[in-house]
Amino acid sequence: MNEALIVAIIVAVVTSATPILIAALGELVVEKSGVLNLGVEGMMLIGAVTGFIVSVSTGVPALGALGGMAAAAAASLIFAYLTLTLTANQVATGLALTIFGTGVSALAGASFVGITTPVFGSVFPASLSDDPIWRVLFGYSPIVYASFALTFAVWWFLKHSRAGLVLRAVGESDSSAHSIGYPVLKVRYLAVLFGGAMAGLAGAYYSLVLTPMWAERLTAGRGWIAIALVVFASWRPGRLLLGAYLFGAVITLELQAKAAGWSLLAPEFLTSLPYLATILVLAVISGRSRTRSAAPACLGKPFRASA
Repeated sequence: MNEALIVAIIVAVVTSATPILIAALGELVVEKSGVLNLGVEGMMLIGAVTGFIVSVSTGVPALGALGGMAAAAAASLIFAYLTLTLTANQVATGLALTIFGTGVSALAGASFVGITTPVFGSVFPASLSDDPIWRVLFGYSPIVYASFALTFAVWWFLKHSRAGLVLRAVGESDSSAHSIGYPVLKVRYLAVLFGGAMAGLAGAYYSLVLTPMWAERLTAGRGWIAIALVVFASWRPGRLLLGAYLFGAVITLELQAKAAGWSLLAPEFLTSLPYLATILVLAVISGRSRTRSAAPACLGKPFRASA
């Protein structure tokens, strides 16, 4: 195996893992506040189609990414209003959000199929980003580097900031947090908005970086992997980073196996590898008491303020 192939595999792992990591970071913050949002896939699709449309219309990919974040955050507000204000069932509402996002994205993107869009360039000079070896460090879009900064920021926020302490307190015991004066619903609204924005950025990454075009169901179920990854990481940002790259390696294995023409395995089996890995991971960790105890105590439970 030569150096160029090794570099190509590493680059593929990083690019495949980045949107899963970003979406999972948003969902981690949401779940830390005590809210379970299963609509990540739908919000990613909304972010993907909005980012693509804005980028095509303006010619500026950065505006496309911001547009995708704003649109997905707006969609998350629908979820927040139904579950936090009206105390609707969070699981059912999240699933409905995924169905909604899938349908809306297909409708909005119908006239953009087959159109290409400007893509993010590297933040480093071409002599580094296009070099056969150095591109392993310098050949990525700005969103990839932003994902590392976001991971550190989420870790620091949850671990060392007062606002992060309040958010964790709300997720562990909303009634106790409310009794000492913390605005439980406000904290959860902001957390859901952040999760929506991150899902939108992850979705925009698909249409503006990975495949600079629009196709229906572009994210291919990666939002569900992001949700599973939060459980896999035991709600810890550091483990989330490692887990995202593990799943990125599985996705890359699928692509490399197809490119190599492995005839011993059916193409359908190779395509299912990332999802089989998700099921396997969840099956292994579901019986671990440490994983169950790491979950926020109020996760998925509606909050009703008492006098």
